[in-house]
Formats: sequence, structure tokens, C-alpha cells
Amino acid sequence: MTGPQRSTPRRCGAGYAPIRDYAAIGDGRTVALVARDGAIDWLCLPDMDSPSVFGALLDAPHGGAFTLAPVDPSETERRYVPETNVLETTFFCGAGVVRVTDALTIPDGGLTPCRELARRIEGLSGRVAMRWAVVPRFDYGQRGPRLALRAGVPVAVDGRDAVAVCAWNAGTPRIDGPAITGQFETAQGSRGLLALAGTHQEPLVLPPREAVEHRLDATIAFWRRWTAAGWYDGPWQPAVRRSELALKLLVHAPTGAVAAAPTTSLPEELGGERNWDYRYCWIRDSAFTLDALLRLGRTETAHAFFWWFMHASNLTRPRLQVLYQLDGGRFARERQLPADGYCRSRPVRIGNGAVDQLQLDIYGDLMESAWRYHGAGHDIDRDTGRRLAEAADLVCDIWRQPDSGIWECRSGPQHYTHSKVMCWVALDRAIRLAEAGVLPARRVGRWRRQALAIREFIDRHCWEEALGSYVRFAGSRDEVDASLLLMAVMGYHDPREPRLHRTIDAVRRLLGHGAFVRRYSGGDGLSGREGAFITCSFWLVEALARTGRRDEAAVLMEALLAMANDVGLYAEEIDPSNDAFLGNFPQGLVHLSLVGAALAFAEPDAS
Repeated sequence: MTGPQRSTPRRCGAGYAPIRDYAAIGDGRTVALVARDGAIDWLCLPDMDSPSVFGALLDAPHGGAFTLAPVDPSETERRYVPETNVLETTFFCGAGVVRVTDALTIPDGGLTPCRELARRIEGLSGRVAMRWAVVPRFDYGQRGPRLALRAGVPVAVDGRDAVAVCAWNAGTPRIDGPAITGQFETAQGSRGLLALAGTHQEPLVLPPREAVEHRLDATIAFWRRWTAAGWYDGPWQPAVRRSELALKLLVHAPTGAVAAAPTTSLPEELGGERNWDYRYCWIRDSAFTLDALLRLGRTETAHAFFWWFMHASNLTRPRLQVLYQLDGGRFARERQLPADGYCRSRPVRIGNGAVDQLQLDIYGDLMESAWRYHGAGHDIDRDTGRRLAEAADLVCDIWRQPDSGIWECRSGPQHYTHSKVMCWVALDRAIRLAEAGVLPARRVGRWRRQALAIREFIDRHCWEEALGSYVRFAGSRDEVDASLLLMAVMGYHDPREPRLHRTIDAVRRLLGHGAFVRRYSGGDGLSGREGAFITCSFWLVEALARTGRRDEAAVLMEALLAMANDVGLYAEEIDPSNDAFLGNFPQGLVHLSLVGAALAFAEPDAS
């Protein structure tokens, strides 16, 4: 992590801040993105997969935002309050210094708003003129609300949704066209407060100042208690701790599901079409998620996630969907919105068409998750064991089919090597679970035969001797894929196996760009080209560490940690030419892969 850096906030001519300039705050239900200049450009209510009320992230002219900043030009420095997901932004301008503390507060036992965003403004020196504006735009900026005063408090209403703006020592709120605005001046020692109280299908609660102040302080205390309960004390602890906190932001507290990211349609290429909705729980992330939670001592969160996973997968048994809604639902119909798009990158999508793809690797993720959960000493009941056995039987029936692969390519099915490896993982873990008495053992013989057949297929059709590597899919002569690095993570080969080392080197040679690794070579059915997928770089660190090449791994790890933004967060991708962030933010899989890479150094050296 690079630590606090003072700089002047900047936006492009169209009004968009760099993705790298955002920080995330959350309350276990939803997440807000706060730009370096103090603007909250993204907030969905009541949950992170609900429509946005502030959507300037995807439509600067019409999406809505909550701005708060000095009137005069300023530089900013920011950090998270240590060990929390509460953000501090300090503004330095010629007239003085102001600190803003932002949090989505954790509800207490009293009568509280459905969701509450608190912004505390403290004068540190001098006298600074401040201004703020709340421009709510419901349903992804498609609808402007009705604005009116209730008991002197400005309220924006749209159907079943409403937000109120409360201000104390922060100027008198006034309704100004589509906005609620205010101006005030800070002095050394002054303390103002703004609160956005939201509701959905419930009465709107207008909180008193003392209650908001109390919840803000209690939220800081909550995050500190949560962080202190973790176990990790190894190398790179600050980065691992920040990744833990980032991942916790993505946990949907009512169900235990973990979203891939709290945003949709942030582009993998500026101006391109690679814009996807990531506000769902992907099965592909499950094994990484569960392993990280268990090994970091987050047992309660791991329990909730595992049983959410079992519940969601039961809805489509024995087949799995690629992704599920955060409430466990199966539907994620993809459609486009008439929005400007981040830096005019269109289309803007909600829903995700990958839900209808066949991805064979997810069955390996299912079984790996069950194996790791059981291996951590947790019970799996008999009925769940029978359902897992049904999934293993299904793998025996379908592993020979081509699929869309881990990267959800839209170019047509292939026999992807990673998919076959994960089918082998599914059967290998099913056999182990049966031997442990968790799964019924009557079909273990078939599972063994099919696992052997899968290995024979991989080693015959997915290895290219001339390239000296496993390849992206069966029959390819020169294409590789960063998911091949997971062969080292999933134990497909002994860590000393030459083929494994040669594949790691080929991936680094053909897909590497300095510290970065792209996902694959070859086409994917989409126009343009994406950035470097940061997860793949951390997978390379883990693969190197697990195969005894720890010095190489440590050098690469240090380089990657320096690529986080100033508050320790990562987007999905990075542009190797200028280090700009691309894709949805913050990206859970990147932070999971960072944790996995760090934990790999705690394991016995394979050399």
C-alpha cells in the first residue's frame, strides 16, 4: 500500500474521475464510492444490487451525486480510519484545512433509517468556505424525484423510495431545482454533520444529530473489533488486512453471499463494449473466498457464505449456475440502460448474460469449497453430502462437453484446459469426501475412472510440446491462459513437476507485461482489448511460491502491492501503459488472490 498522498483531484472534461481515485465505504448491505474530490458518485439503495440513487459514476450529467468540498481549489489527502472501512479525506486549501469523515453507518438497536450515510466535517485550521449538493436520481439516473420539505428537512421521493438530507452546523439546506444544496464555513475546532437517511418500502426516519454521531462512532468501533478478530500476522499484513476489509464490504449481511464487486459496467477498455454487471455472487470465486475466510479466522462469515452457497446451488441441482443473485435467486437477465457510460463507454449493462453459459470449472469450485470447509473441521450433513454426490455424478456425464470457460468468453464453446482441470478437481475432492464419510461412497469407482480419463485427456490434448506448456484449450498450438497457473494452486501436479514449471514460465513469457499478466492470448468474441487482469498477477505470485520459487514470488508481490491506489484498493484490471485502473471496483477476486498469494508464503516450501 502506498499510503496517504496529497494531490489535486482531477476529472476529465466529461466530468468523470479516474477509477483509481475512488474509495469504498459500506454497511453490509450496500456500498458507496467516494471520489478524491469528496463526491459520492455511486450508491445503490437499499442494497448493492439495487438501482442507484447516485449514479454519476456511469452518467456524469444525469446520474446524480452527493458533492462536498471547499469552495476554493484544494489538494486532498485521504486514508481509512485505521482498521476500518470509514474514510477520512483531508482538504488543504489556502484558507485552512478541513477533514471529512465518511461512513455508511451500522444500525444500532434503536429506530434508525433503513440506510444511513454520515459525513462529519471538522475544521482543523483557518476558515474554509464549504459547499455541498445532493442530486438524487433514482433507477440508475432514469427518474428525478419529487423534492419537498418535511418538518423542515428536504426529502426526495420516488415511488417506494425516499432519501432525506439532514444538516447540522453545515449550512441551511435549500431546494434548488433538482438539487438540495448548502454552504457554510468551518473554523478551527468546528464540527458539522450531514446525513443522508434512505428508505425503501418503509417509513422514512429523520434521525437526530446525537443519534447519527453515536452511530458514526459506533461504526468505527465495529470495524475495529472485526479487524482485531482476524488471525493473519504474516508478511504484508497491511495489504492483507485492507483486503480483508474490502472483502467484508462485499458480503451481503442478510444472506452471507459475497458480490464480485459493488459496481456495474466500469469498462475493461475505455470506450469499449467490455462492460459487465458484477453485483452477483460467482461460483468461480467460492473456493478462493471460503479458503481465505477460514484461514484468516473469519469463521462466522465462512459459515454464512458456505451455507448460502449450498442453498443457492440447491435451487438448480444438480446443475450449477455461473452466478446467483445476492439473495440466492437464479435470475440475472442482462439488459442495457440509456446511460452515458463511464467516460462514455457503452453499453451500460445491468444483469449478466453469463448466467446462461455452461462453465464446467464451477463444479470443481463447488467440491473444493466443500472439501476445504470439511477440512477446517466443520460438519456437512448427510442430505448435503447426497447433493454433492449428485453433482459429482453430473461431472462424469458432462466433462467431455466444450464450455465457455472461466473467463466467460462469448466466442463459442471450447475444450478449455482449466475447465477440464477443475472437472478433475471436482471428482478428486468428491473421492476424498467419500473416503472421509461425508459423501455416499457407492459411486466412488466411477468417479475414479472418470478422474483418470480427464487427466489422460488433459495430458494428451492440452499439452503442446513445441510450446513447452499446457495451452488455453485442447488442440491450440500457441495460445496460453493465465488460469493455467491454478494447476499449481489446485494441486493438479506435484510442485516439482517440470511441466508445471514450464507452463508457469510460458504464461509469464507470453502474457506478461512487467509485473502484470493478461488473462489469455487469442480471441474471445468481443471487439477491442482489455487491460491486464490483476488477479492473474497474484496467481503468478502464488504459483511461484507454491513451486519453490519464493524469491521470484516475493519480488513480484512487492511490485504488485505498489500498484494499489492510495487507500489500498484494486480494480479488476490495470492498463500497463499508464497504471490506470479499469473494470469494476473494488474487485473481490483481486483481493482474494492477494490474500491467497500472501498465505502461500506461510506454507512449507515445495523445494
